[in-house]
Amino acid sequence: MTIFRSKAPLRLGLAGGGTDVSPYSDMYGGYVLNATIDMYAYCTIEITNDNKISFYAADRNESFGCMSSNYIPLDGLLDLHKGVYNRIVKEFTKRPLSFRLTTYSDAPAGSGLGSSSTMVVAILKAFTEWLNLPLGEYDISHLAFEIERKDIGLNGGKQDQYAATFGGFNFMEFYENDRVIVNPLRIKNWILNELESSLVLYFTGVSRESAKIIDEQSSNTVNKIQTSLEAMHQLKKDAVNMKEALLRGEIQGFGELLGHSWEAKKKMATAVSNDSINNIYSKAINAGAIGGKVSGAGGGGFMMFIVDPIKRLDVINTLKKENGRIQDVHFVNKGTQGWRV
Repeated sequence: MTIFRSKAPLRLGLAGGGTDVSPYSDMYGGYVLNATIDMYAYCTIEITNDNKISFYAADRNESFGCMSSNYIPLDGLLDLHKGVYNRIVKEFTKRPLSFRLTTYSDAPAGSGLGSSSTMVVAILKAFTEWLNLPLGEYDISHLAFEIERKDIGLNGGKQDQYAATFGGFNFMEFYENDRVIVNPLRIKNWILNELESSLVLYFTGVSRESAKIIDEQSSNTVNKIQTSLEAMHQLKKDAVNMKEALLRGEIQGFGELLGHSWEAKKKMATAVSNDSINNIYSKAINAGAIGGKVSGAGGGGFMMFIVDPIKRLDVINTLKKENGRIQDVHFVNKGTQGWRV
């Protein structure tokens, strides 16, 4: 049996998250700074000859099976898997396929690390490897975005698909008509080491549905709610300033900007933060963190803090007293990868 595998890295949204969401990015242009980490979404495709399709999400313990067909209706069960398959058949094979597809992710849905979009990229990469599809990095990213946002109808931004595909540290620009420019950043080794030594990643234990937060944010843009719009303009400026601080190795300044940006992000939509998040944030700052934020749309998932490495253990020990958990993490440079077994 021929087997194809793939993996795609999850990402930390460092700055500008939310400005990659329509209609803001269409009207004003968005800037995002992000970096991929050593947590992944994985996919395996086993080719079969039984005229059947079977999907299994091991981390969610969800499965679906049907006879091979050109289109599988979306019904809320493993729609990411079905959505990718439907588009592959429609655009590339023009005929039904027969296979078993298994996935799992190192992070739960709603973690704020872009897990859903990263899974779509991983599944797409496995199909690309199997079918020898002529897709480059921009092609895979854009196709993943269209499948998730347009075919399946899940609200969200554009940064996750591009981060998972390209990998590494990137400064991304988002414009109207889904135009995206990915600028890879060359971070010196000592800066990378200093950033990793200064980073504390904490999972709140609460997964959240980002779509509701994003819906409110989009509505605020359409209705030109001044507080929300000014906050998003600020996030854009912070993304530029944080990119420059990072390239210069000014981690203290980077951490201060991270905290400043978080204050702006909380004004984008009411559910971005809550009492529990505010409480954890205050305790981390009191223990010595320079600044921090929630990764992703907000409301839960992972929080990140920049800390003086000397005080890192103090912050970790403080956060360990809460209900979540510390996540050990390292940055990775490679984007999605596929291989044949």
